[in-house]
Amino acid sequence: MCLKSLMTNYQQRVEAALASYLPMASIQPTHLHEAMRYSVLNGGKRIRPLLVYLVGNALNVAPTSLDAPACAVEFIHAYSLVHDDLPAMDNDDLRRGKATCHKAFDEATAILVGDALQSLAFYILSSEPNLQTTDKQRLEMITTLALASGSRGMAGGQAIDMESVGHILNIAELENMHIHKTGALIRASIKLGALSFPSIENNLLEKFDHYAKCIGLAFQIQDDILDIESDTETLGKPQGSDIAHNKVTYPSLLGLRSAKELAQELIDDAINSLSDFDEKADPLRWMANYIVTRSY
Repeated sequence: MCLKSLMTNYQQRVEAALASYLPMASIQPTHLHEAMRYSVLNGGKRIRPLLVYLVGNALNVAPTSLDAPACAVEFIHAYSLVHDDLPAMDNDDLRRGKATCHKAFDEATAILVGDALQSLAFYILSSEPNLQTTDKQRLEMITTLALASGSRGMAGGQAIDMESVGHILNIAELENMHIHKTGALIRASIKLGALSFPSIENNLLEKFDHYAKCIGLAFQIQDDILDIESDTETLGKPQGSDIAHNKVTYPSLLGLRSAKELAQELIDDAINSLSDFDEKADPLRWMANYIVTRSY
């Protein structure tokens, strides 16, 4: 099965799972629940849950055992987007081709949506009965996602990003920012998929983690490139927002050509880290290439 077919299958699966975990909009508080569903079920590539499923697929884990971690990581990602779009952050009006949460509802509701989605992610991981793994691994999943979401991960990366606006960063400082802001949650996605396999060995976790580090950074570089080369309709968000917000990016530091070369080097490294895996890991290899060839 090709990556496109796999992505379609898993995207359909995660959409149904996300919808089932989210509170119905008819349940009180209806306004908040409506906004939560609006913010999550509004499209998107679902890269992070896809990575959970693809790692699980490589380890022969049943999809029913992957739904909870896949949805948990996507709820964290969705909450981060809602908060990133707020006037106090990036102040964006468009997300995935639709009005951002604070524009479609209001700013206070958007803040509560982010808070509620973060809580829901950890509730799912802690309570889902179909998660076929050990209690120790379930706890490690919760720990992994908590660290990836907080000040030593995604939130910390966003803080560094905000502090760096208008400042000159070197390549090491830029990489450190994105290892936290973008890479931490991608690494968590890979690890959650691997921890869904009850007898996962440490050496396999290390190989998956190296793969995750490489694709996480390459993902951000490609985002920087698309902010220059793509358009608002294709991206589903304002094109050129990095320049508008005076942000340091890989193309601004390295030039467009060198940024593309670095992204490809990282993808090659990621694929090499899977050399000990058989064809069951081919979708992960395809996903690595997709990350630097995608158009949005």
